[in-house]
Amino acid sequence: MAEIIYMPQLSDTMKEGTVIKWNKKIGDKVSEGEILAEIETDKATQDFEIDVSGVLLFIGVKEGETTRVNDVLAIIGKKEEDISHIISKFQYKYKKKEQDNQEFRLEKNQEIKNEKRNKKIFISPVAKKMAKEIGIPIDDIKGSGEYGRIIKRDIESYEKIDLNLKKKEKESENTVIHSSIRKKIAKHLIYSKFSAPHYYLFSEINTDKLIEFRKNLNNKLSSEEKISFNDIIIKAVAQSLKKHPDMNVSWDDEKVIIHSHIHIGVAVAIKEGLIVPVIKNVDQKSLLQISKEIRDKVLRSKSKKIQPEEIENSTFTVSNLGMYGIESFTSIINIPNTSILSVGSIMMRPVVKNYKIEIGNVMKITLSCDHRIIDGAKGSEYIHSLRNFLEDPITILF
Repeated sequence: MAEIIYMPQLSDTMKEGTVIKWNKKIGDKVSEGEILAEIETDKATQDFEIDVSGVLLFIGVKEGETTRVNDVLAIIGKKEEDISHIISKFQYKYKKKEQDNQEFRLEKNQEIKNEKRNKKIFISPVAKKMAKEIGIPIDDIKGSGEYGRIIKRDIESYEKIDLNLKKKEKESENTVIHSSIRKKIAKHLIYSKFSAPHYYLFSEINTDKLIEFRKNLNNKLSSEEKISFNDIIIKAVAQSLKKHPDMNVSWDDEKVIIHSHIHIGVAVAIKEGLIVPVIKNVDQKSLLQISKEIRDKVLRSKSKKIQPEEIENSTFTVSNLGMYGIESFTSIINIPNTSILSVGSIMMRPVVKNYKIEIGNVMKITLSCDHRIIDGAKGSEYIHSLRNFLEDPITILF
């Protein structure tokens, strides 16, 4: 007997999914445990593993199309099995819905036409002649004369606007439909920005020792194990949170949630926007472990292979645009986190050392805080600890 495969709910917030790729075509055999399709949710693109065996008899959603959770995705059964009664049943359901919508549109359009037919239009003879010659529908014109009468200047104004619109229509424009991930990101950022009162703390870090520390480490490692500045920063962020547990918190309308674990979200740019894979228990991991995990999750995020559970439950987020040459910037807090660190490039600058101006390396950081729970003094103390770790990075190892 044929099995109907429905659009699965692949995350707790998923309401619809987009089929990115079918790995099978109609008539192909499928086995339990095989990846039937790649589906984009509101969080990531995931492999959809089938839990039945048989032959793929029907595909209900084409590649690139979006449908709701629990809508028909596919039908799997025996070779040459008659499934026409199943297809006609759910196609009738969708057709009926479309037909109802079409009938509603027709009824609404008819009402509008009747309203226009019953409405008396006041127009001067000159304006009426002009409108007829040019081919302008006078129903669409608002008169500026006495009692709303359409006069010559109304026709001239309408013609000018109409010409401009036609000119714009000739200009070529490309449009790209928002992906599920992009829409989810947009909603999340809007909610964060307008629900959490943001404020920002700016600081400058002397990175001379940080550069030397990384160089010495990498000299002892293979080319596949190189440590990045971001790896060291994330470790320093975790060590600072360990010293200031009141920064490792989340806001709830009824309570403050103080986390016993330190899970750092790492902001990663993908085609659809921004995704934040999470490195868990960072304070308990070595720099090498952190580096390998970040590298793996960044690659899988960009190829849309990251799993939903790998982008959830962060307690603090780091966004680093240093590799793009950005000197400093501010970030929107990744709710339910209450702070996010923005990291700029390391740059050579004149600095004062022992009352003398010398050339040194500096890096600007910005801490965005949720003022409902983190006040200025608390955020400043955290920045002070973080600066100490980064300016003497050997201390993060202890």
